[in-house]
Amino acid sequence: MGLKFLLLVVVLAVVVAWWFTRSRRSKKGPVAAPARPETTAKSAPPPAITAMLACAHCQVHLPRDEAQFDVAGRPYCSAEHRVAGPH
Repeated sequence: MGLKFLLLVVVLAVVVAWWFTRSRRSKKGPVAAPARPETTAKSAPPPAITAMLACAHCQVHLPRDEAQFDVAGRPYCSAEHRVAGPH
């Protein structure tokens, strides 16, 4: 009988402790979400969208501002391909 009573007291103590900690946690309110880092004036703006062109010789794509054009206006990736002409 003594062992059963002791086991009952331990189980009740665990349940009361669990209930007590849970009720204290719910009184504090919901847990706030972690703050997201804000953008600062120091951060660089996103890069501008640049048009991509295919080389008339090898079909490799490159940004428009890096392309070399022939007299007909066709884009090339290098001076060698511009001299070689379209493929």
